[in-house]
Amino acid sequence: MPREVLLVEDDADITGLLTLHLRDLGCTVTTVEDGATGLVAALEQGPWSLVVLDLGLPQVDGLEICRRLRAQGAYTPILMLTARAAEEHRVLGLETGADDYLTKPFSVVEFGARVKAILRRAERLSPSAPPNHRSLRIGELQVDLDQRAVRRGGLPLDLTAKEFDLLAHLIRHPAKAFSRAQLLDQVWGTTHDTFEHTVNSHINRLRAKIERDPAKPRYIVTVWGVGYRFAGALELK
Repeated sequence: MPREVLLVEDDADITGLLTLHLRDLGCTVTTVEDGATGLVAALEQGPWSLVVLDLGLPQVDGLEICRRLRAQGAYTPILMLTARAAEEHRVLGLETGADDYLTKPFSVVEFGARVKAILRRAERLSPSAPPNHRSLRIGELQVDLDQRAVRRGGLPLDLTAKEFDLLAHLIRHPAKAFSRAQLLDQVWGTTHDTFEHTVNSHINRLRAKIERDPAKPRYIVTVWGVGYRFAGALELK
């Protein structure tokens, strides 16, 4: 599959260097140097295999572009770049929906490794099973993996892109317990253990949407000392 990457970065030197490296990875690169144009490109010129997004952009900042992308139904992988090293900025980027986060200055080797990890995970999550195995019923939940839609008791649920990715990953491995670090690696594409609370917050929000009683979950259960697992019995549709 062709890999179309949108690079939104206002530093011309960084843009040139990252464009060369992305092309070495087999990507076709579109570059934008300001946030307003980047927002239009991100929302209207895709679909993108990856959006590489600077946080501190003129006109519209990277967080707003990330929020607007995540408000769309389709999932687009996002790698955020920033000169802000404080942990709260990194956490804010991930909580807003970025798949991974790099603090400037960074090496092109690390950049390439992060890009490849995100693309591998996105391609692994892309539709591949036969159509009759892509719609599932779990108790009162209906999950359509192709349409990225979830219903509970016939009513649609408003899941964010990352909440859906997390649910889909757990559903694909029923009864398997995942640690927070494993979920960060396999769903977010990052191994930053300082962000494991991001997993907890997403699990809590997901439970609030899919569970009748989030305090006594029947679908996503806690495995003490390990992490989380999906406990529902699947029916293929």
